[in-house]
Amino acid sequence: MREVTLQEVLDARDRRAEEQRRLLALHGRPLLSFTMNIPGPVKDSRLIRRGFDEGLRLLDAALDGAGIARLSRQELRAVTGCELLCALDAPAEQVKALCLRIEDECPMGRLFDMDVIGPDGQKLARGEERRCLVCGAAGRGCASRRLHSLEELGAAVTKLLREGLLAADADRVDALATRALLDEVDTTPKPGLVDRDNNGSHRDMTPETFEKSAAALGGFWGDCFRLGAETAALPPAEAFARLRPLGLEAERRMLTATGGVNTHKGAIFTLGTVCAAVGRLWRAEAPCRNPERIAEACAALCARAAEEDLARVKESGSPRTAGERLYLEYGLRGIRGEAAAGLPAVREVGLPLLETCLARGMSRNDAGAVALLYLIARGEDTNMIKRGGPALAGEAVARVREALRRDLFPPPERIRELDAFFIRHDLSPGGCADLLAVSYFLYDWKNLKQ
Repeated sequence: MREVTLQEVLDARDRRAEEQRRLLALHGRPLLSFTMNIPGPVKDSRLIRRGFDEGLRLLDAALDGAGIARLSRQELRAVTGCELLCALDAPAEQVKALCLRIEDECPMGRLFDMDVIGPDGQKLARGEERRCLVCGAAGRGCASRRLHSLEELGAAVTKLLREGLLAADADRVDALATRALLDEVDTTPKPGLVDRDNNGSHRDMTPETFEKSAAALGGFWGDCFRLGAETAALPPAEAFARLRPLGLEAERRMLTATGGVNTHKGAIFTLGTVCAAVGRLWRAEAPCRNPERIAEACAALCARAAEEDLARVKESGSPRTAGERLYLEYGLRGIRGEAAAGLPAVREVGLPLLETCLARGMSRNDAGAVALLYLIARGEDTNMIKRGGPALAGEAVARVREALRRDLFPPPERIRELDAFFIRHDLSPGGCADLLAVSYFLYDWKNLKQ
């Protein structure tokens, strides 16, 4: 970060005004000039640029939603600050109303200067004056009397940026997690699972059941992310303990929405922990998008709790769930063990296969269908063993492996043959379905541009 001189700021202002005059003469239409309101000599940093990018995203969404065309668009990233200059095919008053709504409703909107200049070259007035960054007093009295130090102003700017970006990233995590759940159920064909072809081996579930559940869980994923960020300084086990009540409430919402059908209990645990791990690693300047680091943080969060739960089951000899019974009988650690180990199935199979298939030009649906087969082929889905026993589950896994041996990327008709076998024997790889959803989420989070 470099401090800028007053002359550099004035030169940038003059250059911007000259470009505004040129565009007004060229288009004869209103202009939108967006800059960041950053007091002090440092106008550019990674944090400030992320704030500007969020403002751009909100602006583009508002303009697109209103059907407003951009006649020209210029972006500048400079030591004197970030700038956007657009000529728009819309009435200046309409554009100003959109800008005011963003400035007033966005958590960091106080830092956005979204000026609208009419075809006559006059800037549209804002109306009510904005409040002081530090104390919230109305008007410009604090600035004109220099009541607050640069340190106070800088701290206020940083606080606004961090809070605003935390809220924006929580919304992104929530949206991507919801999309991952919907994409998992939409992926077709899937052996033994609910998809767009059929309901698989399930008589109490349909795609609509999963859609209701995903809708009911909206907000939970963002809450997990926020809790991860807020408890980042705590020991992982303590942070995870605070996560558990959120998961129990999410299960209640799921069961209410589905009439008692367990659609996403495994995903609530696995994907919820992953979202908390993303929050735990979050930095406002640059969120962590590395799946390996996220998986490590996921393991750190739940490893102690998983070991304690399994030790309790072994000591008591009284399993309370089907997963605990399988642990006692066969030593299978299930989804808790998978998460505590750092999601090896996702890191080594699900996510790499998804990336490979998409890089080959396959559709998202087909890439997910193939990735699921490789997850099943690992042979560690406790739901299959619970429903069919070790021998039948083993035969199903062997059939999947044979299909993959014959064709690294089996076509849909081959997968439908497997689907028929799974349905005939009432087998459902539900644990692998949850891991596919996690793979979808990590792929999208890794490749998110904001």
